Amino acid sequence: MKVLANDGISQSGVKALEEAGFEVSTTTVAQEQLINYINTNAISTLLVRSATTVRQDLIDACPSLKIIGRGGVGMDNIDVEYAKSKGLHVINTPAASSQSVAELVFAHLYGGVRFLHDSNRNMPLDGDSKFKALKKNYAKGIELRGKTIGIIGFGRIGREVAKIALGVGMKVIAADMFIENAEITLDFFDGQSVKFDIATQPLEDVLKQADFISLHVPAQKDYVIGKAQFDLMKDGVGIVNAARGGVIDEVALVDALESGKVAFAGLDTFENEPTPAVKVLMNGRVSLTPHIGAATNEAQDRIGTELAEQIKSILIND
Repeated sequence: MKVLANDGISQSGVKALEEAGFEVSTTTVAQEQLINYINTNAISTLLVRSATTVRQDLIDACPSLKIIGRGGVGMDNIDVEYAKSKGLHVINTPAASSQSVAELVFAHLYGGVRFLHDSNRNMPLDGDSKFKALKKNYAKGIELRGKTIGIIGFGRIGREVAKIALGVGMKVIAADMFIENAEITLDFFDGQSVKFDIATQPLEDVLKQADFISLHVPAQKDYVIGKAQFDLMKDGVGIVNAARGGVIDEVALVDALESGKVAFAGLDTFENEPTPAVKVLMNGRVSLTPHIGAATNEAQDRIGTELAEQIKSILIND
């Protein structure tokens, strides 16, 4: 049985599959050549991340496929329901990257409140000649401790964000259409743990109260945050999107940044990936990363081994 990991897979995942008797290819095949490659090599399992799309035409044209796997959470690049209707198994790894994404959220938050994203742009240019001026420019940072973070989407990743926020000393409020309350457990290095019960609130209430907002919702037809939602927020709010491009109206975001309604934004995902809008990229109040939320060594190891276990369970049991 042959597995094509078209967007890559960790060595631990490759090892687990090979030990179970699978032949694994990590060749990156261009999208337009993918159907031919799958059919020529009788691929039974196609593993992708965000770079490769698996649409109806590919599913119809590749009868050897039994499993489509997504290394990560979101599966908007796969026609999931159509694949299932054709008898294919569709798998993903929803828990594997939660901690990595949550830590990136706080990288953006800490960078934003201390102006690191802007300082790192300007220090190489002017640090030797305008040191005192730059020091003055970046001398009005604020602390996260004691502030309120509003988490929109309180699933696995949202809860990991909540754990870090609670550890930092923040107040956590959350909005989720499908979850009324959740128990958050903070586990510490010495075996101690602390439990918190968090009841979700209406989105409008969260937007009005939060000093910082972090989005953890799937891609959807309409914006989750647009002009009307920005208008509800506190002046000087910080916002982070490490979820999916298109959940924030980026035109409205730029307007809110320029008016001062939003003090800074941290963006890991963009409406027009892989060619984000220049106005977003060039805005000095935006902290930028190129969709790397799950891109840690630890997360990739977990993703690889979790995919391997699911594939073995499906194909060996079949």
